[in-house]
Amino acid sequence: MRLSDTMSGQTIELEPLRPGHVGVYVCGVTPYSASHIGHAMSAIVYDVLVRYLRWPSNRAGGYEVRYVSNYTDVDDKLIDRGAELGVDPLVLANQNIEQWEREQEALGLLPPDVRPRVSTEIPAIIALIEQIIANGHAYATPAGNVYFRVQSKADYGKLSGRTIDQLRSGTRFEPGEDKEFALDFALWKAMKPGEPHWSSPWGEGRPGWHIECSAMSQRYLGDTFDIHGGGVDLVFPHHENEVAQSEAATGKPFARLWVHNGMVLRDGEKMSKSLGNFVTVEDALERWSPDAIRVFALSSQYRTPNNLTNEALDAAGRAVDRLATALEAKNTAERGAPSVDASEARARFIDALEDDLNTAQALAAMFDLARAINRGRDEGLDIGAAQHVLYELAWVLGLRLERESLAQAVDEAALAEVAARFGVTAGAGAEAVEGLLTRRAEARAARDFATGDAIRAALDRIGIEIKDTPQGAEWSVRG
Repeated sequence: MRLSDTMSGQTIELEPLRPGHVGVYVCGVTPYSASHIGHAMSAIVYDVLVRYLRWPSNRAGGYEVRYVSNYTDVDDKLIDRGAELGVDPLVLANQNIEQWEREQEALGLLPPDVRPRVSTEIPAIIALIEQIIANGHAYATPAGNVYFRVQSKADYGKLSGRTIDQLRSGTRFEPGEDKEFALDFALWKAMKPGEPHWSSPWGEGRPGWHIECSAMSQRYLGDTFDIHGGGVDLVFPHHENEVAQSEAATGKPFARLWVHNGMVLRDGEKMSKSLGNFVTVEDALERWSPDAIRVFALSSQYRTPNNLTNEALDAAGRAVDRLATALEAKNTAERGAPSVDASEARARFIDALEDDLNTAQALAAMFDLARAINRGRDEGLDIGAAQHVLYELAWVLGLRLERESLAQAVDEAALAEVAARFGVTAGAGAEAVEGLLTRRAEARAARDFATGDAIRAALDRIGIEIKDTPQGAEWSVRG
């Protein structure tokens, strides 16, 4: 498998340190508020990467993956937000983590093998800081702070491609700082009133932001591991500082591959609370199905910005419906009938994901397979094996393809009005559509073709297409 590596700027072959095993670390959320759709998009990318690496049908025959993703539950933003709300920051973090984990489950995200939190990893963090100091790359100050000595690493800036001279331009000391050099960054922060704090060799305090991920990734994956992931916004300073401090401590290379996903835009603009275009995962799940959100996230190259619009999510919902229709089609082929050939679509799917996790092309292969299944059903071919392949590929992308979740692409109020007009008392969504099809079939059986045609026309106006087959009417949401 080839992946884009931020460090080298090249797409390179994944060659695990241990044959058959892959260690993956992805920076998780800072839970100072509810998780937003950008967190979901990033998590979906790495979920698919892990799923594909584990899939026995990948080119390597499947890897044993150890997947680690953290929670930054000790952080300036959490402390500030807790003070604003009058809540202990660790309590606030736990509340938001619990909500995010429920949302991750709803989105079909595989849980990481390890979910460390900063607050429970303090001994490992302190031990790593002590090693960095012992190696001459950090220093403690009389005030109880510990800083990384940036100028002690000649290759500082190698991940982001920035030099110390470029970075120091316009940088100045802030009042009250006790650093040797303006770019030095905190590994340990002396205690301030009202903040969470722990005992350390340098006095009461708490970790800096960057040191936590070095300590947690190396504790659970080793000094050097295979893949480090996160959003492109973390390249500098977070990941840059991770590289510097980790390698300063161990003298070994840190992550072998750096994978970064692009950011999410809202209607072409950066998402922010100040602009009023901020979309939480909770809000997104109320409006769109998990499958629709996943298809939207996977329809573009993971390294590029993803522009979230209502129209794009609605279209993703309709696309999911097309896949679900093929998966749910009845196999009416006679015994001995030729089978739909899924081998080409399967091979294209694998080729796409092997080529820098090209999920857009992988989805294209699935849609082509869905069309082949529908065409094969109409031609009397055996579609069972092809449907099994489609289901397997859907698992790799984390898609459930459940019909009940797909009716969200239709205006529920309009559907309810159509059902009421024709005396259908079935529930909402797919149940209402099925009720209308039953009412239509009854009307046609009674030779009341006007009512049958009226039901078909009413459904068509709200975006539901009806197709009559020898096995009965089938419906899909228009794409």
